[in-house]
Amino acid sequence: MRDVKNTVRALVRIGYDGRVHKIFRGHMAKERFENEIRVLKYLEEKGCHFVPKVLEADADQLLLVTSNCGQRVEHLGEERRKQLFEELETYGVRHDDPAVRNVTYRATDGRFCLIDFEFATILERPELALPPPPPDAW
Repeated sequence: MRDVKNTVRALVRIGYDGRVHKIFRGHMAKERFENEIRVLKYLEEKGCHFVPKVLEADADQLLLVTSNCGQRVEHLGEERRKQLFEELETYGVRHDDPAVRNVTYRATDGRFCLIDFEFATILERPELALPPPPPDAW
């Protein structure tokens, strides 16, 4: 496996099979793990095809395995970035971290995708949303 991200919040690795393995750690790790799964499953039910699919989850290890949504995008115009996150909202989810670091490009179908739904909000269920992290949490 190849490490993609190793921070106090998460260890993210991509397996040789292309699947993404994310271990949640740090502040509110369990809650972030549960929220990301809840949001991704909701988006799958709604037919959103530009986000990862949950393949496996291990609550004891706080390990989430998802499909791969391509390579991270380094540069993206502001208008296009805004459009992507607005498109997500048509599926009933607000990302809550609409930064370029959460955009990937999937070359297999030429599609920009969105990742990292730890703090995302299901708009019809805002009571399930996590509070934003305190500034010193990371």
